[in-house]
This record gives sequence, structure tokens and C-alpha cells, in this order.
Amino acid sequence: MAQDRDDAAYRAELEQAKHASTLQLLFRAARLLDEEALRRVAAKPGRPRLRRAHTSLLPHIDLDGTRVTDLAERLGVTKQAVSQLVADLEDLGVLERAADPADARARLVRFTARGRAGLLDGLATLRELEAECAEVVGARRMEELRRALVALNDHLTDK
Repeated sequence: MAQDRDDAAYRAELEQAKHASTLQLLFRAARLLDEEALRRVAAKPGRPRLRRAHTSLLPHIDLDGTRVTDLAERLGVTKQAVSQLVADLEDLGVLERAADPADARARLVRFTARGRAGLLDGLATLRELEAECAEVVGARRMEELRRALVALNDHLTDK
């Protein structure tokens, strides 16, 4: 019985800590927005069925192409994991592998024409979601959030 009280107190402490964490809220909001964006894109005819794992990769691909090793480093996963995601997206016609002009032995992962069009469509969907978020929190607060996230991104990228 005392163990149950300890477990309940521990669980309550954990829940309180989660709710007090701004970054926990940011992670949750990001997941929910990602899921909603995927749902909206999937509802459009002719769009590939992307998964959250795919959307975690896409922002890390430079428009001129990126090596798998660099993608793995940016994502903090293995080359094999990135290669599997790239293969999935190649099958969907979103990505392709091409020779690296800087090194004939290396290959770059880059967007296909369909992938670039999908990227533009996905960004339009994100703009729609941002506008809806601005309706909820106000345009000024949304712009403040954007500036704060840019500053955090710049700070974390410099590390």
C-alpha cells in the first residue's frame, strides 16, 4: 500500500514536471502539427503517403542535394536508417540519388521534380496551419514565436 502511494506521488511529480516544461509542450505541439499537416497533404489527390519519419528527414535535405552521411549526422541516426527512408521516398518519387559533382565516388540525395512540387505544396499547408495558429494565439504572438524559434535555431546551430 505504501508502494502504491509512492508510485502515485512519483507519477504526479512526473506529470507536473512534464506540464511545466516549455520544451515538452513545444515537442508535443510540433508532433500534433506534423500529424495534421500529413493528414491534409494525404487528403489531396495524387500526393504520396508520407509518414512522420519521412517528414523528419525532408527539412535536412539541401536543395542542391545532401550526402546520406550528412543526413545521418543531422538527424542523429545511422546511415542505414537514413538509407531506408531515402529508399522509401525514392519509391514514392520524391527523392533521387545522383552523382556528387564534387566527388565522383559519392552520391547526393536530392528532390525530384515531383518532390520539389510536393515540398512547395507542403509548405503551403504549413502556412495554412500557421494562419490557423495565429487565429488561436494572435498574429503578434505568432510572430514573436517565430522570432524566438529563429533565435533558438541559430543558437543551437552554432553549437
